[in-house]
Amino acid sequence: MKTNIIKIALVGQPNVGKSMLINSISNSKLKVGNFSGVTVEKKEVRFKYKNYQIQIIDLPGTYSLTNYSIEEKVVKKFLDNEKYDIILNVLDSTNLQRNLLLTSELLNLNKKMILALNMSDEAEKENIFIDEKKLSNYLKKPCIKVSAARKQGIHKLLDEIINTLSKEQESFNQFSAIKTTTQDEILTLKFNFVKNITKDCMSIIEQKQKTKTEKIDSILMHKFFGLPIFLLLMWSLFQLTFTLGEIPMGFIENISNSLIEHIKNLLGESQLSSLIGDGVIAGVSSVILFLPNIIILFLGIALLESTGYMSRVSFLLDGILHKFGLHGKSFIPLVTGFGCSVPAYMAARTLKNEKDRLLTLFIIGFMSCGARLPIYVLFVGAFFEKENAGNILFLIYISGAILGLFAAKFLRVVVFKGADEPFVMEMPKYRLPSTKLIYHAVTNKALMYLKKAGTFILVASILIWFMSNYPKHYDIESNFEQKIELTTSEEEKINLQNELSLYNLENSYLGKLGKFSEPFFAPLGFDWRMAVALETGLAAKEIVVSTLAILYGLGENNDENSTTLIENIKNNIPKEAAISFIVFVMIYIPCIAASMVFVREAGGWKYLAYLFVFTTTTAWIMSFIVYNISKVVLAL
Repeated sequence: MKTNIIKIALVGQPNVGKSMLINSISNSKLKVGNFSGVTVEKKEVRFKYKNYQIQIIDLPGTYSLTNYSIEEKVVKKFLDNEKYDIILNVLDSTNLQRNLLLTSELLNLNKKMILALNMSDEAEKENIFIDEKKLSNYLKKPCIKVSAARKQGIHKLLDEIINTLSKEQESFNQFSAIKTTTQDEILTLKFNFVKNITKDCMSIIEQKQKTKTEKIDSILMHKFFGLPIFLLLMWSLFQLTFTLGEIPMGFIENISNSLIEHIKNLLGESQLSSLIGDGVIAGVSSVILFLPNIIILFLGIALLESTGYMSRVSFLLDGILHKFGLHGKSFIPLVTGFGCSVPAYMAARTLKNEKDRLLTLFIIGFMSCGARLPIYVLFVGAFFEKENAGNILFLIYISGAILGLFAAKFLRVVVFKGADEPFVMEMPKYRLPSTKLIYHAVTNKALMYLKKAGTFILVASILIWFMSNYPKHYDIESNFEQKIELTTSEEEKINLQNELSLYNLENSYLGKLGKFSEPFFAPLGFDWRMAVALETGLAAKEIVVSTLAILYGLGENNDENSTTLIENIKNNIPKEAAISFIVFVMIYIPCIAASMVFVREAGGWKYLAYLFVFTTTTAWIMSFIVYNISKVVLAL
C-alpha cells in the first residue's frame, strides 16, 4: 500500500504548547538541529498515522511575521520559501485574542491551514468558552479543540489534517486590498478584526474565586517573601548539584584510573601509552567526571523554566535590576547564562533598546555557565569540607551574579548612558512540567556536553599532551638515568624520577608558554600550570579541567595515596591561590563559541575586544584582592 507524505509547518506564539503538542501527537524521537545559517534551534519529528508518513517541523515561537527578531525572520523565511503541505497554527485557548493576531498574518499566506485550539481544558476551567465552529466559519479554516497535556482531540486533529489536504484551497484576502496603507493602519485593522471575531466566538463567565495561578503567585510573587523563596530554590539546586553529583564521581574516576593503568600495563612505558593514558583518557575522563553535576544543574533550570516560574522572577527582580541599570527583561538572558552563554546572548534580542541589549550582553559572562561548573566542583571538592561544599558552590554563583550587577551599574554610568524601556512581559500560567519535554531538554544538553568531550576536548587533550611532552631533552634524560641506576635508595630514585619529569614539563612547549605568561598571573598566586589552564580555557572552559588533569598528573612529589585529580590539585595548589583561581574563572571571557555569537549579537568585533579587556581587567583586579585577603585570613 502506498504511503503518502505530509509535511507540516508548526507555527504559534511563545508558550502556546507547541512542543507538548508534538509529544502528544507522536511518540517518535525528537530530532534537534539548527536552521541553516543561524543558531536558532530546529525541532522535527516523523511518525506514521494511518497510511501517511507525517513530518512536523516545529518553527520557533513568534508573535508576528515581521523581520524584527531572528526568530521572526526564520519563521517568515521558512513559510515563504520552503516546501510544506499545511500550516498547523497552535493557539492558547486562554489567550485567544492575542494569539489570533499571528493567525491573521498566517491567513494572508493563502496556504492550507488548521487551527489547534490548545489548552481547551484549561480555558473551560477558567470559564472561557470558545465556539470553534463559528470561529472556523469566520476564518474559513478548520478549528479543532485540543489539550496537549491531556492528549485530548489529537486523533480528531490528525484526521482533519488529512481531510484538509484533499480539499481545495480557499483564499483569504482580508488585508490584500490595503497593502499600500501604513503599517500602523494595517496593525489597527488586524487588531479590530481579531477583537470582533473574539467577541463573537468567545464568552467568559466571571468567576469570584482565585485561579490556581493567582493563588501560587500570592506566595511566590509576594513583595517580602518572593525573593527569599527564589534564593532558597537556587540554594537547594546547588546543594543537590554537588551532593548528588558527587555520588557517581568516585565510580567514574575509578574506571578512568583502572583504564589508564590497564593501557600502560598492556603497552608498557612508551610514548603511545602515555598519549592514550595521560593524554586522551585523563583529559576526556576529567570532563566526563562532572557530567552528573551538569545534568542536575540543567534539570533544575529546565524545571523552573517549564513551570512558568522564571518569567515571574524577571518581574520580581525588575526593581532591583533597574537600580543597577539593567532591564527586567535582562533576567531571562542572565539566568540562561547559568546554562550556556550561547543561547543567553541570543535571548538578549528581546530587549529592543540597543543600550539595554548591549549592557545585558556585556554582563551575561558574569553568570557562570555550565562549562565552568566542573572547575568549581573540582576546586570546592579539594579545598572545602564536604558538608559546606553546596553552600560554597551557591556562594560562587551568587557572587558572580552580584558582581555582574555592580559591573552593569559601572557600565551604565560610564558607557551605556540613557533611559531604558519600560518592563512589559507575558506571564504564562503555572503548569506541571512535561516529563518528556524535560527529558529531551536535559538529554540534548548532556549529549552536547559528551559530544564536546569526545571531539573538541579530545583534540585539545592530545594537543596539550603533545605540548607538555615535547621537545625531548635526551642529554638531560641520559644524565638522570645514570644517576638513577647508580643510587641504591628507592626514595632517592623516586625523587630523581620526579625531578626529571618536572624538568621535562617545565621545558616543554607548554611549560615555555606558561613561564612566558607567569609574570602576569604571579601576583594572583598562580603558577605557570594554572596560567596555561586559564589560557586553554579561552577555547572551552571544560579544557581547564583536562589541562589541570594532565599537568598536575605529571612531575610532582605526590603522596602514595594521591591517585585522584582532586588530591593532586589539593597537594600542589595553595588554598588562597585556589580561591583566587575560582574568582578569575568566574569573571573572564567565555569560550570561543560564545564569543563568536557575542560578536554577531553585539554587532561587531570591536565589542569583543572591549569585552576581553573589560572582563580580563575585572578578573585580574578581583582575583588580586581576593588572593591577598585570603592569605591574611588563612594565616590567622
